[in-house]
Amino acid sequence: MTADRNVTEPIAEAGTSRTVADIAIVGGGLAGSLAAAVLAQAGHRIALIDKRAVYPDEFRVEKIGGHQLAMLRKLGFLDALDKVACRYDQVLNIRESKVVDVSVGQAYGFPYADLVAMARSQMPDPSGLIVDEVTAVSCSDDVQHLELASGRQVTARLVVLAAGMAGALAYKLGIRRRVLAERHSVSFGFTIVRQDGRPFDFEALTCYGERTADGIDYLSLFPVRVGMRANLFMFRDPTDPIMRELRREPEATLLRLLPGLRPYLGDFRVVDRVQNWVMDLTVVEGHLQPGVVLIGDAFQTNCPAAGTGVARLLVDVDRLCTEYAPRWLMTAGMGQEKISQFYSDRDKIAADQQSLKMARFRQALTSRNDIGWDVRRRLHFLRRSLTHRVDQMHPGWLGRVRGALRA
Repeated sequence: MTADRNVTEPIAEAGTSRTVADIAIVGGGLAGSLAAAVLAQAGHRIALIDKRAVYPDEFRVEKIGGHQLAMLRKLGFLDALDKVACRYDQVLNIRESKVVDVSVGQAYGFPYADLVAMARSQMPDPSGLIVDEVTAVSCSDDVQHLELASGRQVTARLVVLAAGMAGALAYKLGIRRRVLAERHSVSFGFTIVRQDGRPFDFEALTCYGERTADGIDYLSLFPVRVGMRANLFMFRDPTDPIMRELRREPEATLLRLLPGLRPYLGDFRVVDRVQNWVMDLTVVEGHLQPGVVLIGDAFQTNCPAAGTGVARLLVDVDRLCTEYAPRWLMTAGMGQEKISQFYSDRDKIAADQQSLKMARFRQALTSRNDIGWDVRRRLHFLRRSLTHRVDQMHPGWLGRVRGALRA
């Protein structure tokens, strides 16, 4: 059994181009890299397969906070995250130039590539990463076979698909993606600094949309190494001309959409490329198959504005890698009856359902203009103002915020 071995790296058979592992993970982004690290640290032979030795700086997860940190701590990654990310503890929340409340709690900002690199660095042996591309996979109730672009072969008892929405391999297995909401949301990411080079007068800031017609949920500003990272979340047609304007003239367009930002940002400029992402809400079908399991976005996509994607991913990694996969490896076979245990897990199902629920809630709260949702919006922000007291802020902010409240 796996628990009796003292090695974590996959075995390359002598004289062949075949690698033998307990678990082959396809996709070395955040989900796959975290899963590989957790399993390898537990003593399982892991083959993490990704075509990139160093993950590129993509616009994906860029901040983590709240209960997500508790899950990272449970999985053993929080100390490593603290070394590569920028911590912040207070978020100033504004709407229509007025302070709504102040959120207090530990959080981190980072480039996605740094987060993936951190996860990969926690693998006990870097040889577990195979820089290649899977071109074919054959799954059964016993052993799984993967063919790589280089001609190399990988044999494993379990295959974990963690390649996000890049579903060519899943498609070859007969797994299909069902669209629940096409072009559900649009997200933008860019980095800003003050023109005078000084730091902003806040640790982090969230500015909520002012009119339902604008389709803006919120702008989140939080620290990263090179400045203040901006994530803008919208429920709007991706072909709207405003999308092009945000890419071409981000400073002026942002202040036009959210004029209440001006007194908080002062003179600022965008210092990198404006990236954007159009997200469909999707789930997979036909995924219950022997020898293969899907995690993260490979199983279900999320609305970035809802902030549930990392939580879902961490639940998948935790339940699969600390509970089910180790138990499955202790007995022969890898049939559907084993795989179904993961998909039927109560925590996983709850996280998946909560993610879809929050996606629909954020869209309605942002865009619905009927009287019922107008009342709900007012109550939503009223509850927040009562829950988070402004006087919990850092003393350096307090005078400014009190002035904004009086205004």
